[in-house]
Amino acid sequence: MPHYVKRGNIPHKRHTQFRKPDGGLYYEQLMGTKGFSGIQSLIYHINPPTQVREVKKLKDIVLEFEEKDGLKHRHFRTWNTEAGGDFYEARKILMANDDLAIGVARPTEQMPYYYRNGEGDEMLFVHEGKGKIESIFGELSFYPGDYIIIPIGTTYRVVLESDEARFLVVESNSAIVPPKRYRNEYGQLLEHSPYCERDFRTPEKLEPKDEKGEFEVRVRAQGMLTSYLFDFHPLDAVGWDGYLYPYAFSIHDFEPITGRVHQPPPVHQTFEARNYVVCSFVPRLYDYHPEAIPAPYVHSNVESDEVLYYADGDFMSRRGIEEGSITLHPSGLPHGPHPGKMEESIGKKDTKELAVMIDTFRPLRVVKQAQDYEDSGYMYSWLPQK
Repeated sequence: MPHYVKRGNIPHKRHTQFRKPDGGLYYEQLMGTKGFSGIQSLIYHINPPTQVREVKKLKDIVLEFEEKDGLKHRHFRTWNTEAGGDFYEARKILMANDDLAIGVARPTEQMPYYYRNGEGDEMLFVHEGKGKIESIFGELSFYPGDYIIIPIGTTYRVVLESDEARFLVVESNSAIVPPKRYRNEYGQLLEHSPYCERDFRTPEKLEPKDEKGEFEVRVRAQGMLTSYLFDFHPLDAVGWDGYLYPYAFSIHDFEPITGRVHQPPPVHQTFEARNYVVCSFVPRLYDYHPEAIPAPYVHSNVESDEVLYYADGDFMSRRGIEEGSITLHPSGLPHGPHPGKMEESIGKKDTKELAVMIDTFRPLRVVKQAQDYEDSGYMYSWLPQK
């Protein structure tokens, strides 16, 4: 994150004595990335976070990929994926590579434990539902349209506050950050950025839990899910400060960049990570050249796989797409508007589409369970309609 945040009570000077009302010391924890050279926060605990009562391996985390077949465009209808389980259990990963995994989740139950991803950042896009993220950094409310970025090593759980909830989930093996071209040498977002720091919502309501009992934290690391039991509540921080923390950004606060002729997808970029980017397609004015064709031109994803998650509205270049659709257009194949969509777009003034795009710079593999939701005729949907 590009700016400094402080919550709760912290000492005047770091790495110095910070005492409880009874005279004992609070426990200082440095949570950082890239050893001691990345962004970091200092957290002050009531209890030593190293004090674990019991450790138990729960399972290996293994994705079962389909056998490689002929290269083709894919369409997965995820609206009717099975709902159930808590936020972690409800995840259905549909495609992945060594840089990230992409899936959906329709949780119906609350998490009775806390979760920590020790392998990378997570990005949650809230399609439906509302609730809050309870983390060591405090509470962070979320609403439909929110991106939630949860940095590696964050202890958290999702608390649902609605009957229906639907998420697009990205499990990343690297940090998810605002694009470098939007930031100056000091990390501040520039004037040409489609958003600014005030659009980010940071954790609030830091209330340290000074509770004894049995509390479980499930940690993903080294390809395993491991359960850790503590005799005290894991969210016992009395204060913290730094640059590393979860935050939310609403897709509705993304300010689209438009032009006289059709603008390329990088103008929609919202986040970047190692070997992939995330873009936001939001309601916007169309191109205003008198002879402009608002629909995108045919393009080949040279050295890039393109994934689109359709959230709302009428996507101008596609037919047969619905809410919750996910399309995969792999590198090596050209794609573009469906027949008639270019002509149909001429003269229109704006679009109401809402979608999330993820471009990966290494090929994605499809997980077997994704086939249950596949529109097998999608590759042939560019043929003229009879």
